[in-house]
Amino acid sequence: MTDFQHILVDEPLPFVSRITLNRPESRNALNNVLRGELYGQLEANDNNPAVKVTIIRGAGKAFCAGYDLKANNGKHQPFHTAPGDGNWARHVVDGFFRVWDLAKPVIAQVHGYCLAGGTELATSCDLVYVAEDAQIGYPVVRSMSPPDNQFFPHLLGLRNAMEMMLTGDALTGVEAAEQGFANRAFKIDELEANVLNIATRIAKVPTDLQQMNKRAVHRQMELMGVRAAIRSGTEIQALAFHTESTQAHFKELAAGLTDALTSRDQKFGDYRTQDDS
Repeated sequence: MTDFQHILVDEPLPFVSRITLNRPESRNALNNVLRGELYGQLEANDNNPAVKVTIIRGAGKAFCAGYDLKANNGKHQPFHTAPGDGNWARHVVDGFFRVWDLAKPVIAQVHGYCLAGGTELATSCDLVYVAEDAQIGYPVVRSMSPPDNQFFPHLLGLRNAMEMMLTGDALTGVEAAEQGFANRAFKIDELEANVLNIATRIAKVPTDLQQMNKRAVHRQMELMGVRAAIRSGTEIQALAFHTESTQAHFKELAAGLTDALTSRDQKFGDYRTQDDS
């Protein structure tokens, strides 16, 4: 059994592997150790004939609140990405496609906050099921940059994506399902059972066929330009990092993470300013 620092792995049903992001004290913020463990386990599952489908969920009150802004994520990255300006954006997009390109299906089970990098992790999965009261958003657009993984127009459509990008407002789980971010929304106490039921149904199909089924859908999206479009978003984020507003926010973050994020969201009255628990 592999010892992990920041994930838990179990097999709740035959042929189903479940990975739990296990940093509940930070709402499962993604640091490089967690990301490395997650990618490693997903790739191990892809090579394990006893696994046909993987579920990713979060421990505690949230699925994932985004990347760990207290960590130096430019160091000790879990895999190589070419250095230089825009390294971080290109690195996380490379991570997105590590999940996208897996042969076997991956399901995101989302509750609580699913923000910024958390939305990127969920979207890299093949299926997304959410709690009705989940909050899915990208508040980073208010103070730092547009997403490095700019998938929102592909999932939500032009108007809904534009509203999210211009306000940083969150979608509820119900809205996320209605607008195309998620497959379905369930009551929080029914979410896990429904996800396990769906995983069981997926596992009934032979893996050699499932990987073709998955690849067929992805190939259509890629022919429509989704891979190139998402990669092009890294350049916009890299440019945004040089703006006066973003540089000022970096200084605020260095002075204190909680105060910086509270200052960002206070005028909107949402995220941590409505829930300081």
